[in-house]
Amino acid sequence: MGKSGRDWTQIYAIYGVEEWQTPVFLLMNAVGFAALSVVFLLYFEPICLLLQHHHFLRGPAAARFAAGFTGSVTALSAVCLLFAAANFFYSAVALHWEMSQRIVSSVPDWSSVRHALDLGCGRGILLNAVALQLKKSGSSGRVVGLSPPRTGALIPNHTLRTAGLEGVQEYVTCRPGDPRTLPFSDSYFDVVVSAAFVHTVGKEFGQKTAAAAAERMRVLGEVVRVLKAGGVGVVWDLVHAEEYVQRLRELKMEEIRVSEGVTAFMATSHIVSFRKPPHHFLGSAEVRLDWRFSYNLSSLHSIT
Repeated sequence: MGKSGRDWTQIYAIYGVEEWQTPVFLLMNAVGFAALSVVFLLYFEPICLLLQHHHFLRGPAAARFAAGFTGSVTALSAVCLLFAAANFFYSAVALHWEMSQRIVSSVPDWSSVRHALDLGCGRGILLNAVALQLKKSGSSGRVVGLSPPRTGALIPNHTLRTAGLEGVQEYVTCRPGDPRTLPFSDSYFDVVVSAAFVHTVGKEFGQKTAAAAAERMRVLGEVVRVLKAGGVGVVWDLVHAEEYVQRLRELKMEEIRVSEGVTAFMATSHIVSFRKPPHHFLGSAEVRLDWRFSYNLSSLHSIT
């Protein structure tokens, strides 16, 4: 049983594993390296003789060292690949579910939420966690799950199916859209959440490039734009928490909090939560801050 009281087999049965090819590929390589290391263990002496016979190495000591070293590296590679496959499999569903529970618990009052957004909803683990929270709190609100255009034709049907299995289909809407130019009006959502998604935006430029960083910051700017004054944003993501915090500070967000690190998909992940402040006032006139994305060259240099 997981910390949330759910049976992991039930969770995996509902959601499956997104991009399952990756853990399968890692597992197949782990099995291959493990088999090779067993060969080195069982046929150690013949391998040493083979190395000597073909003059690859001179002397029995050098041959034994080379065979032992190669066998050890092969076995270690098998263990590392097996761990990577297990971590990916765990992160994709079980950890995703646990982190989703932490994300929804970061929002103090779901009963007052009317509109929520799950950015990069995937198969709906976080989306349905939000919907379940709305249902439990007695809210009449709804949550929109947004997927990038490249998967928009495939994801919504599967996501709506999982919402039906969770019994929250009446709380959920799915649609494709570009996270860098969200198809929603300013100050529309009470809550915006996202799980292990923002780091994928701009990856075509290379994860460590200034262009990729600018794309991620553009997404954060859009998240802030569509949040209502006083609205809450919660982002669980890999690697880039520090730059998210920096950008949120530049956008003058309040109550910025960063969780302790959690290993997910073989990388360090954090939950970053914040609140959008009320509109600012100057004298008797209300001045609305321009929350739209604006990323200049100096800010690019500051994160690279």
